[in-house]
Amino acid sequence: MAGIYIHIPFCKKACHYCDFHFSTNWKYKQEMINALMKEISLQKDYLSGETIETIYFGGGTPSVFSGDEINKILHTIEQTQTVASNAEITLEANPDDLNAEKIKQLRQTAINRFSIGIQSFFEEDLLWMNRAHNAKEAKVSIQRVQDAGFENITCDLIYGYPLLSDKKWVSNIQTLVDFGVPHISSYSMTVEPSTALASFISKGKQIPMNEDQSAGQFELLIDKLSENDFIHYEISNFAKEGWISKHNSNYWKGKKYLGIGPSAHSFNGNNRQWNIANNNMYLDAIARQIIPAEVEELTFTQRLNEYTMTSLRTIWGLDLVKVSTDFGREYADSLLVSSQPFIEREWIKSNGNILTLTQNGKLYADHIAAQLFAEELH
Repeated sequence: MAGIYIHIPFCKKACHYCDFHFSTNWKYKQEMINALMKEISLQKDYLSGETIETIYFGGGTPSVFSGDEINKILHTIEQTQTVASNAEITLEANPDDLNAEKIKQLRQTAINRFSIGIQSFFEEDLLWMNRAHNAKEAKVSIQRVQDAGFENITCDLIYGYPLLSDKKWVSNIQTLVDFGVPHISSYSMTVEPSTALASFISKGKQIPMNEDQSAGQFELLIDKLSENDFIHYEISNFAKEGWISKHNSNYWKGKKYLGIGPSAHSFNGNNRQWNIANNNMYLDAIARQIIPAEVEELTFTQRLNEYTMTSLRTIWGLDLVKVSTDFGREYADSLLVSSQPFIEREWIKSNGNILTLTQNGKLYADHIAAQLFAEELH
C-alpha cells in the first residue's frame, strides 16, 4: 500500500508563521491544475504499481479549488493508479472556504476526510497569525461539515505563542472535544527563517517564542486529550479509537508515497525526491514533459536513521526485531545500548523488543533520536 500527496500551491493570504510553498497570485490556477494532472501521468510508475491507500490534498489551501477541479485530479489518479475501494481521501481546508456551496460541491467528490486549519478559536490570535478566517468561521465550518454528513474530521491547533495563555489553550482544546472531532493535530509555534514572524522578532516588534511555555502547553494538550480518550499515536497527532489517520501513519511507518506539485516530496523506499518550489518553473518543466525534481539515493545508514527517527515518534515505537531483520543484529544491539541512558532517565520505555518514548521523552524526541543515530560508514 502507498499514498499520494497533492500540493496545491495557492493561498488567499500569507500566515505570518508559514514557510510552506504557496502563492497568493492565482493567475495560473488553471494551468496548475492541468500540470498537476500531467505530472500524475508522468509519475505513474514511481510507486511500482502499489495500490493507493491514501490521497491527501495539502498546501497551500486546497479548498480554494472547486469540487469539479478536485474531481478532475482524482479522475487522473484513478486512470493511472490502482486506488483501494476504501481509500482515505483527505482535503485540507480553511474555515472561510467551507461555506454551504463549497461543502455541497465536495459532497460530489470522493473526499471522505477533512483537515480543517482552525489554529485557534480566539479572534485576537487569528489576527496575530494573519489567518484568513475569523473565530466565528472556525466554529461554523466544523458544524457545517458535520451537518453535511462528514464524520472523519481532523482539526489543527497551534500552541506556544505569546498571546496564548494556558486558560485560552485549554479552551481551544475543549472546544474541539465538545464538537466531537475525532482527530486533532497540534503543533508548537516555530519561527522559520524568511517568514514575517521571524522578521518581526529580528526587528524587535515581536517577542521570541518561549520554550518553557511551549513545553508546558504540550503537556497540557497530552493530559487534556488523554482524559477524553484520545490516543496519542504520534508526537503531534491524537485520535479517538478507529480514527487514526492512515495517511499520517504511512509517513511514520516508512510507507511509499508520491508527491505531486511544486515543492512536493516523494519516497519510494530507496530514494527521496522533491519538486522545485517555484510555480512558474514547475509549470514550464511539466509542459516540456520534465519532472523538475532533485533526487537523493538513500544510503544504508540514512535509511536506518530515518526509521529510528520516525518510529520513535509513534505509539508503535522502534522495533528492534525489525532493525535486526532489515539492517542487521549488530545495529539492533547498538540501539539497545545507546537507549539505556534514556531508559534510566525514564525518557524511553522498553517493552520486549519495542522502544517507545514516555511522556517526558516526547518533549525531547528530536534530541533522543539524534543520540541514537548510527554514524555514516565511509
